[in-house]
Amino acid sequence: MSAITRTSTTEMEVTSIRLERSLKESLKAISGNQGYQALIRDVLWNYVQQKSGEYRPSFSRDDIRASLDATAQREERCVLTGKVIRPQEPMLLGLTTGGDMVPLSIESMVG
Repeated sequence: MSAITRTSTTEMEVTSIRLERSLKESLKAISGNQGYQALIRDVLWNYVQQKSGEYRPSFSRDDIRASLDATAQREERCVLTGKVIRPQEPMLLGLTTGGDMVPLSIESMVG
């Protein structure tokens, strides 16, 4: 995850959101010492960064557990090199140590 600048809670606005009780309990369970509200903020910031094109995860080849041959269906960006992978271009899907599937250019895994 990319580093997100922390804002003092006194500079934040209070927002009410309705969540299912089971979702809130699940968030509390996985948030640990971070707290579920901070976890929700991190998830929302990551979503905004991904949708805006600002998010650039930092992975190394050591983070890739396995890779599968694939064909891009839309424009993708290799998480290791940043190279654009065009639609219908051969690519790899990499399984990370964290369990995520990420786009990889063919060249990024050679050597």
